[in-house]
Amino acid sequence: MLVRDVMTRRAATVEAGDTLQAAARVMREMGVGALPVTEAGEPIGFVTDRDLVIRAVAAGYDPCRAVVRSAMTAQLISCREDEELEDAARRMEELAVRRLVVLDERGRIAGMLSVEDLAEASVALAAAVLQHGRDPTIPVRH
Repeated sequence: MLVRDVMTRRAATVEAGDTLQAAARVMREMGVGALPVTEAGEPIGFVTDRDLVIRAVAAGYDPCRAVVRSAMTAQLISCREDEELEDAARRMEELAVRRLVVLDERGRIAGMLSVEDLAEASVALAAAVLQHGRDPTIPVRH
């Protein structure tokens, strides 16, 4: 099975120069907690709702003036839409991330692949990703 078979196709993005408030609005409107960050249309990173709070708001940045670049992760963790789903899941597990930006053959953003997307295709793949990212000092409640 390929990434394109299970990924979420409509991925909203935010520009690096947009305000943190604009990014938060897009997240709210789209019902997502993470957005790929672009600059002049090219993917350059990723920002999450947690980034907005921990890196920006807690540091005293004004969300109406501070820009996404100030809170984003400047590393784009991605996969290709024609990649095998197992390979993408392995990358998520190894890097302990819950989402990958999906790129098309031209390197443009085609969508997102989340643990939730994985779970729809394979509970075992999703469980492996989640288990690897779990803090072993915190007991699992059953």
